[in-house]
Amino acid sequence: MIRQKPGLSAARVQRLEGTAESLRGEIVDVLAHIGHDHRGHPGGALSIADIVTALYFDVMRIDPRRPDWPDRDRFVLSKGHGCMALYVALARRGYFGAGHLRTFRSVDSILQGHPDMRRTPGVDMTSGSLGHGVSAAAGIALDLRARRSPAHVYLVLGDGELQEGLVWEGAMTAAKYRLGNLTAFVDCNRLQSGGRVEDVMPLEPLGAKWRAFGWRVRTIDGHDMRQIVGAATRARTATRPTVILARTTKGKGVSYMEGDNRWHQACPPGGATTGRPRLSQPLEARARRGSTRAAFGRAVLELAGRNSEVM
Repeated sequence: MIRQKPGLSAARVQRLEGTAESLRGEIVDVLAHIGHDHRGHPGGALSIADIVTALYFDVMRIDPRRPDWPDRDRFVLSKGHGCMALYVALARRGYFGAGHLRTFRSVDSILQGHPDMRRTPGVDMTSGSLGHGVSAAAGIALDLRARRSPAHVYLVLGDGELQEGLVWEGAMTAAKYRLGNLTAFVDCNRLQSGGRVEDVMPLEPLGAKWRAFGWRVRTIDGHDMRQIVGAATRARTATRPTVILARTTKGKGVSYMEGDNRWHQACPPGGATTGRPRLSQPLEARARRGSTRAAFGRAVLELAGRNSEVM
């Protein structure tokens, strides 16, 4: 179980930075292993690696030995396609064996392309369809408060995801009930699958929007451990929900991916690395590998060939 420590020493910052760099190396290693025919979403996983590290290795009150502990802090990854950052953190904390990482997106793997609370130990909320995370997190926070639990809910959203109307319905709900036990991070990497966020649907003035919806707003460098931990820790004492606008770089830590939206989905080539030694860990029995998206597509095409009513 992680317990809060006073201050943020240089050694503590260095430890967290080293962990984040190691997690990035594992993200690239795993995605390079599963192959280019999969969609691993490395860009958005790498941009939140520092936030996930700060939460799972410093801020959050969790106990991997008791994944169902009622008073554990909760984590909701609303931008579910960035789940590889979450999976490597969960494996490192001991929720499941590291061998499972290389079965990512296989049909019978516990690690699907979006988090699934029914399959994956340590996942608190299933996510996939963008926009639902705020409402889910608000519901969890309401339940925790009703049970007088000291637990806190942490939520991670993508900036392009904020174009979904449901996000703002959830934001209104959290503000109405003054859910001080809810903190949201927005991964402001300024890129989404369709291009630059400002070209698809501009969000600014983003801070003013959240304030108008009744949230406390903080803006930080999403790759600065001191700022991440400090903002998340201070939010625990708030009397209304807090949103932390984290300015990040898509593909952070991998030189050829940084700021390049071609790596929104594509897996890196075999043998790719962040420049750190690749991790070598014993693998458990591997699940049968195959892209669920490709398998579904082939099945639909086969049905279309047999039935003229299928379009």
